[in-house]
Amino acid sequence: MKVENMKLPFSRYGSYLVISPLYGRNRDPKSLYIRHIRGGDEKDGAIFKIELVRGNQEIDYEVEWAPHVLKLIATDGSLDIVECCFSSDRTIRIKGADVGVKLTAITGSYDYALAFPDQTWEINSFLQERRFRIIPLEGDLNVDAPFEVDKSKHITVHCDPNPISKTFDMAISEYQLMFQHDHALEMPFRDNAEQAANDYQQWQENTLQVPSSFQKGHDLASYITWSCVVKPDGLLTRPAMYMSKNWMTNIWSWDHCFNAMALSEHQPELAWDQFCIFFDQQDDSGALPDFLNDQWALWNCCKPPIHGWTLKHLMKNTAFVTLEKLAEVYEPLVKWTKWWLRYRDDDLDGIPQYNHGNDSGWDNSTIFHKGTPVESPDLSSFLVLQIEVLAEIAGKLGKLDEANEWMLKSQELLSKMIDHFWDGKQFTAKRSGSHEVIESDSLVLSIPLILGKRLPAEILTRLVDDIKHKGFLTEHGLATELPESQFYKHDGYWRGPIWAPTTLLVVDGLIASGEKELALEIAKRFCKMAATSGMAENFNALTGEGLRDPAFTWTSSVFLILGHLLLEK
Repeated sequence: MKVENMKLPFSRYGSYLVISPLYGRNRDPKSLYIRHIRGGDEKDGAIFKIELVRGNQEIDYEVEWAPHVLKLIATDGSLDIVECCFSSDRTIRIKGADVGVKLTAITGSYDYALAFPDQTWEINSFLQERRFRIIPLEGDLNVDAPFEVDKSKHITVHCDPNPISKTFDMAISEYQLMFQHDHALEMPFRDNAEQAANDYQQWQENTLQVPSSFQKGHDLASYITWSCVVKPDGLLTRPAMYMSKNWMTNIWSWDHCFNAMALSEHQPELAWDQFCIFFDQQDDSGALPDFLNDQWALWNCCKPPIHGWTLKHLMKNTAFVTLEKLAEVYEPLVKWTKWWLRYRDDDLDGIPQYNHGNDSGWDNSTIFHKGTPVESPDLSSFLVLQIEVLAEIAGKLGKLDEANEWMLKSQELLSKMIDHFWDGKQFTAKRSGSHEVIESDSLVLSIPLILGKRLPAEILTRLVDDIKHKGFLTEHGLATELPESQFYKHDGYWRGPIWAPTTLLVVDGLIASGEKELALEIAKRFCKMAATSGMAENFNALTGEGLRDPAFTWTSSVFLILGHLLLEK
């Protein structure tokens, strides 16, 4: 594997440190960087560029990757190897033989390096708002960091092999203020790598199983989900599974639901953490932020209210989702639901609206091509289910009057939704206020399938027929825009490519509609594509090629859920 083909970030459970190229950034994708993913995806987080050196001569290398160890193999004919592993979630260890390593710091204003009496060095990165300790374990460590006015002019770290043993061993540990020794560094490198391998193996054993024909995809999905979890810190009150450690280094307020669902069977506590983490930051108005990372939350938009639908799935694991857990989440879910009904219905017609495509999760869907706000049937469908779930929870908690009120509200919204959006042949989207119908060939108009047999039989039949025959279903799965549409683009984000979440929503809706055979066929096509093309952010609907970020957790989670469904059929 060449460096530029390394699409999976090398990291581990709990860590904010990553080794990867910088695809899509203004840096050379042929190089590897040690990165730091605190603070989200507005910065690439590059700390050090990694180079192999023999003396002062730089050596090209290729990458050999495994979940527990990353090998950099010299391509000058020597086949000398430098290996990297995580001794802990805050420390990267680097070891080599017959070849050295050079780390060039990516610096900003005021960044400097400071030597300590124990032969370690601290690099204080104002750019990353963290400190990094360089720890020599074996070999010759040299740091070049000439101080000029108020910062180090540059910072380079050379670690060369010991002249006798011909090997070097060093570590890089991150911290905010006070350095704490990583006792795992007292063990041999191999023991550190083996511990990481054992941790990953335990995770993989707790991952939903899939048919053996998709084993390659299972290995990939297991690694991506394991390695993308970061430990609680700052605004992240619980362990959080990021969408990726490439560049989508946040969690979004519907993505987390799919990850929770994939974890619920074997890791219910972690699943519950994923589900609840956005409610920990809920605004007094009831709104949830669009996304979160350890340092900040974005409130400019939101994501659709699929949380009732998700909670219904989590409640199947009744051994963990106890009455106590339901009591914990009931009021936050009430506030989230009321927020949509109170603050996203400007024309007061009882039908909630999206103020921007990003609010829907279908950012640039063609239902928004004439502008916003837009009333869309998927939003009402999500709220019908969410209100119904609130009725069920209220009943379990002994709030019988509230349960009755919620059930009546769910039925009322369902009736309004059908009257408002169904034109006799299909569901439509409309401009809020004028109720102008928006012409669109987007799959989002089929999402009411999640209501299943709550819909009248003639409507349900038509929705199922559209999935079967209208043209959304390709060899690889469900396109998000009809390929025949004038707006269709192979890499058009929500105007064509196949996405994991929408696939799962439709599959779930088909099962709820009594169309399990069709649901399983769609699941099979998606899993085959993902196992072949990788767990990408989305996929070319006609070729199955992976698009955008190549290592995405909600794709991995949906692959595992659908693959497990195929195993249980």
